[in-house]
Amino acid sequence: IRVTLSANPSHLEFVNPVVEGITRAKLQRSGDLTSGKFLPILLHGDAAFAGQGIVAETLNLSQLKGYRTGGTIHIIINNQIGFTTTPEEGRSSIYATDVAKMVQAPIFHVNGDDPEAALFIIKLALEYRQKFNKDVVVDIIGYRRHGHNEGDDPVFTQPIMYKLIKAHPSVKKIYAEKLINGKIITNE
Repeated sequence: IRVTLSANPSHLEFVNPVVEGITRAKLQRSGDLTSGKFLPILLHGDAAFAGQGIVAETLNLSQLKGYRTGGTIHIIINNQIGFTTTPEEGRSSIYATDVAKMVQAPIFHVNGDDPEAALFIIKLALEYRQKFNKDVVVDIIGYRRHGHNEGDDPVFTQPIMYKLIKAHPSVKKIYAEKLINGKIITNE
């Protein structure tokens, strides 16, 4: 498998049309626009997916003949990165993923505390994309245990949420306990 990574130095989502353009160029050069052998995957933050207009513009072009890439897998790391603003004050829709409804993309919401469920949904998204050649969205819902950066303390802006997060066990601990309780591994 050959992997091409595109630099994305910020949360501003400008890499989206770049990745789509690179994929479209590879498809055109290969002479096969329908094989599905090129797969664009975009990683998004929840606030950026909902709040950056370039996401909607890229999705809007995705089904046009001159821009099609055979579908993109959009993975949203929904870790409440826009935590300084509550969802009700940061967007008009219920979910950060609602912008993808404009192209009738299936949207899978999955609990980030369940790695096996997340893997299952990623595989399902890939199968959908390969079969229908359309965009699909995976919204991995989790949380950010620490602030946005080293100088940020989210307890100031979201004290109730961060009290709950501090008391919540990590994904590693939850999954280890599941494996131990299922007698798949031992504590040792």
